[in-house]
Amino acid sequence: MKCLTERQREFVDRAALLADRFAERAEQHDRDNTFPHENYDDLREAGFLKLSVPAELGGGGAELPDLLPVLERLAMGDGATALAFTMHLSPLGQWGNVWRQTRNPRLESLLRRATDGTLVWASITSEIGMRNDLTDALTKATKVPGGFTLTGRKSFATNSAVATHCSTTARHEDAEGGPRLLLCQIALDQPGVTLHQTWDTLGMRGTQSNDIELAEVFVPDDAVVHSLPVKHLDARVLETVWAWAMPAFSATYTGIAAGALEWAVGQLTKRGKPIDPVVQDVIGECTILVESARALMQRHAEEVTSRRLFELGVQEGIARSAVVKYVASNNAVKVMQRLVDVIGGMSYTRRLPFERMWRDAQAGTFMPMGNLAARKLIGASTLGLETLPVIGFDETGHGSRAKA
Repeated sequence: MKCLTERQREFVDRAALLADRFAERAEQHDRDNTFPHENYDDLREAGFLKLSVPAELGGGGAELPDLLPVLERLAMGDGATALAFTMHLSPLGQWGNVWRQTRNPRLESLLRRATDGTLVWASITSEIGMRNDLTDALTKATKVPGGFTLTGRKSFATNSAVATHCSTTARHEDAEGGPRLLLCQIALDQPGVTLHQTWDTLGMRGTQSNDIELAEVFVPDDAVVHSLPVKHLDARVLETVWAWAMPAFSATYTGIAAGALEWAVGQLTKRGKPIDPVVQDVIGECTILVESARALMQRHAEEVTSRRLFELGVQEGIARSAVVKYVASNNAVKVMQRLVDVIGGMSYTRRLPFERMWRDAQAGTFMPMGNLAARKLIGASTLGLETLPVIGFDETGHGSRAKA
């Protein structure tokens, strides 16, 4: 992270101080399978929980190009904390961007609560047996006076250990015009919300991405923030989710790889290995892999802020977002594999950080958008094939209608 603006460097320098603390705690939380609440205390004290809230609302005013190097630097210390933090930082950035365009009072209220520290967010949409592409859900929405009730079970509920509220999805089968996917906001202390301790995984253990059960959880009409016909690609979802979440995940996994590379260089230098041509080859390749991911993230952030990404069409915009995440997560795995060649048995030692970083990096290949889904979408888009009907920018919203 050498070519940053002065503003980005200031953010990254602050993140570096936090990442060093997180690194000291990461091994214990990984071993104990616990959430690092003290890391969130540090994030809050440093003002990072309001980093992506517009400055006009009392936040840090950071936009997408500023947030990505911050997430990367945090992940160099602890990938699990950085990944959990994306589930708060990215949605607030998305909504801050929408608020700047619309001045929506409900969004303003939500963002101000994040500023004063009474709101921590999570995005909880994943379900076992359902691809998490925000086109459908197994959770059922039933219309009741004044709103809906939601019943279902969500998995991979990252950041739920500390979040106060979340966005979630449900299928309204009886909607006029055909089934619709509802995007809703709920409080995690509402009646009917139950957290089930299910998280026991190979890596990313500190995220504590446990299951959330919803049993007739009430959602008022005004908390259904968006809807779309099921099995459709939607312009608003591209603008607010795919365009922001994919680079945020990318920065996290790139940060893990960059942290492992930095650690390996330090170890190899201590052992007098830099003159070894094999070491030079491996370190060179790993540096290229990290810088390639950074370059794609930077390009993507510029395309989002300039809004040129959204001129490509909805499917192509989602596919282009998926390219960034695919390259970054797979490059991170490749970095870990190559570093093993030169650090040897240290990669297998649990008291050293590399082994945890290696395990954490593996999660990137199946997180949305997973490798297979990404390749299929990218391939179809390149071939000019429509994968699903599209709801464009001129029709997105509660009034959108299903297409054949």
